[in-house]
Amino acid sequence: MNAAKTPAPDKAKSEAKDAIALLKADHEAVRQMFAEYEEARSSAKRKVLIAEICTALTVHAQIEEEIFYPAVKAALKDKLLVPEATVEHAGVKDLIDQILAIEPGGEMYEAKVKVLSEYVKHHVKEEHTEMFPKAKASSLDMVALGAKLAARKEDLLAREA
Repeated sequence: MNAAKTPAPDKAKSEAKDAIALLKADHEAVRQMFAEYEEARSSAKRKVLIAEICTALTVHAQIEEEIFYPAVKAALKDKLLVPEATVEHAGVKDLIDQILAIEPGGEMYEAKVKVLSEYVKHHVKEEHTEMFPKAKASSLDMVALGAKLAARKEDLLAREA
């Protein structure tokens, strides 16, 4: 009986989340994964965590670029925040490609993971302090936008599985 009840609240919860809450939850999940990575001593555990981090960041960047950024750009008539965030995403995606192309454990691997973490922290800080407050103050329907983001994220994660 519990199994039948579990999916409904999760689905309702994700649909009710506004876009910024959803994106902030993604940011926090990735922050926690990076913290776990830094604490992990087993190379097998670190490899699993990096795969999860790379998937989460790839999906997150895609939903932002396909749905959130165009909406914010239009609502704010933005010519700076969205283009800058898109360039930051390109740097993150490039590092992800580099990390996934090499074997874990070497000093270059660890350096790339560290720089990825720093890029992400910088990007998140800018979104939280600049883009999100302006988007929230705009006329955008954040709940409707959140529903679109959640649906697209679910679709992309299902394809990754």
